[in-house]
Amino acid sequence: MLRLNDIVERVQAARPGSDIELIHKAYVFTAKVHHGQLRESGEPYLIHPLNVAHILADWNLDEETVVTGLLHDTVEDTVATVEEIRDLFGDTIAQMVDGVSKISRVVISDVADQKAESLRKMILAMGKDLRVVLVKLADRLHNMRTISHLSPDKQVTVARETQDIYNPIASRLGMSRVKIELEDRCFEVLHPEDHRELVRLTDERKRDRESHVRNVVELLEKKLLEAGVEATVKGRSKHIAGMFQKMARQGIDFDHIYDFIGFRIIAKTVRECYEALGIVHSLWKPVPGRFKDYVAMPKPNLYQSLHTTVFGPSAEMMEIQIRTEEMHAIAEYGVAAHWKYKEGKPVVGKGDKMFLWLRQILELQQEMKDPREFLNTVKVELFPEEVYVFTPRGDVKELPQGATTIDFAYAVHTEVGNKCVGAKVNGKMVPLKTALKNGDVVEIITHPAHTPSRDWLKIAKTSRALNKIRVFVREEQQERSLALGRQILERELRKYSLSLNKVLKAKEFEETLQEVRLKSADDYCVALGYGKMSILPLLRRLVPPEQLQGKVKDSRLGALIRRVTAKKPSAIIVKGMDDIFIRLGNCCHPVPGDPIVGFITRGRGVTIHGKDCPKALENDPARAIEVTWEAGTKASHPVKLKVVCADKPGLLADISRTITAGDVDIRRAVVLTTRDKRAICNFEVSVSDAHHLASLIKSIEKLKNVFSVERGKG
Repeated sequence: MLRLNDIVERVQAARPGSDIELIHKAYVFTAKVHHGQLRESGEPYLIHPLNVAHILADWNLDEETVVTGLLHDTVEDTVATVEEIRDLFGDTIAQMVDGVSKISRVVISDVADQKAESLRKMILAMGKDLRVVLVKLADRLHNMRTISHLSPDKQVTVARETQDIYNPIASRLGMSRVKIELEDRCFEVLHPEDHRELVRLTDERKRDRESHVRNVVELLEKKLLEAGVEATVKGRSKHIAGMFQKMARQGIDFDHIYDFIGFRIIAKTVRECYEALGIVHSLWKPVPGRFKDYVAMPKPNLYQSLHTTVFGPSAEMMEIQIRTEEMHAIAEYGVAAHWKYKEGKPVVGKGDKMFLWLRQILELQQEMKDPREFLNTVKVELFPEEVYVFTPRGDVKELPQGATTIDFAYAVHTEVGNKCVGAKVNGKMVPLKTALKNGDVVEIITHPAHTPSRDWLKIAKTSRALNKIRVFVREEQQERSLALGRQILERELRKYSLSLNKVLKAKEFEETLQEVRLKSADDYCVALGYGKMSILPLLRRLVPPEQLQGKVKDSRLGALIRRVTAKKPSAIIVKGMDDIFIRLGNCCHPVPGDPIVGFITRGRGVTIHGKDCPKALENDPARAIEVTWEAGTKASHPVKLKVVCADKPGLLADISRTITAGDVDIRRAVVLTTRDKRAICNFEVSVSDAHHLASLIKSIEKLKNVFSVERGKG
């Protein structure tokens, strides 16, 4: 049975001079408040906090963390209070105990929301004091070790939660030993039959391979010693859950797992690691494409090691990892190892890099109110399969598998992402949706007038890029709805000779805000612009019933107009109608000077098409209405251009400069390359009229290596 002295001895061994009296004091307090409580196993409850504290001591954590481990359930499960903890053990320990309690105190009926909120609380706790989450991981690790005492249903619930929340957190903190144990224990609960079968097959193969492992270890030790490399060599079987995941991922059975046994060389220095790698490759032929240098390019969680796979004796594949003792400690215990190697002080340099992802997630969560949206967003950060790519200056950017040039742009800087119009990978123009590979050199082409497109949400993979795009799209949409809503409100009030400024200050408006549960006039206008609410409740408070009744009886067309959510181009005149909402057809994007025709559109006012637009020809002639361009109006109009050119370096930049030199804004650009060394550049630009557009097309056509320029459709 675990004793307090086991914990004390472990703390003293790792940290001479620790405040042992504080640990004794916490033990006495915990034993007192948990007295009479039993676990599901029938054992005294005190067994649990003792084991949690021992796990934390085994991770070489400081006495404050160990004490928090002893006290972690006192506030949640006993009559003890945070104030009592603060009086006895100080502010820091009280805050940590409170933090652990808050993570546990998530009671939501919906399972998905509960998981999402638990994860949110874990992330927030990490941002305040990482040790809180380490205590929670130790708590969950001991609970998983004793899970057999729970009912089968409860076991499944706890294992799934562990799999969804605690495993990825342990992985992201670089705590591979904890992650592996949690994964194996979850696997045993969730897939009991598969677990039993794999254990049996593993044991059988292990017995068969014992002599093989011994021979490999002895040979490596001999060759390392001959080369003057001081190192230890170990052979190990891959963990059960990892093998199951590999079989599922690759669609293979157990007999086809060839790198079943792995070997690890632990050297003294980085130089000796590379020397050991040379020795390994001199003994056995390396498998092409299976070498990874995580020493030169560490993972985001600071994991460092050399990985190589070789054809060993009997031509069987063997994975060999090579690392220093410090690298090994960090690989096993992740962030917890820093306390050991930095004399109890959190790392600033390396540590900051490790927690860059955490700071980004903390920023994201402030912008997201929906816990499920938050969960979906951080999944990418918690399950990274890294790709390492470079800026033209040689800076390394770490991105998840499948990340695109858009993700890279936002990884460089938000403004680089927002202004991105194209990208080069290894000196060649590529589409923005191009997935990046290890070692790619990526250059982002930007334009100051460019803004993100909603379509980018289908391309981006990283949480940072997706969130930045969503924020921009949301803000743009909100601004548009605010302007439209204010226009609707002002127009309707004008019908009754009411002043907008006076109405906004009136008590009737305040009453309306309360009724619809909105906080401000801007919120009210945004809701109007989105079409989420009617203006009638406000009008009923402001206008006598008999006057309102007469005005409400509008024409069918008027009713349609009020439901419109698009902005009116000021340069369009609709014959016989004033104050009507107009939208330009997305299919043809007409500009002043183009022959046009208007059609009354259900719920959208009047839609404007070019006369030769196929969509216009398909429309019902009965809904056609005469429209003209207003003379002398200066306005910006979107139009699409398709430029076909040679796939040559710098040409896109030349085209972009030509466009902007013509006093034209680039709103969007997408570049596709063909097998015949051509590039198809699809631009969305803003021009004032047809003459302006024609001049722009001529300018682009004059460029060398430009084959054709035509107005885009759709």
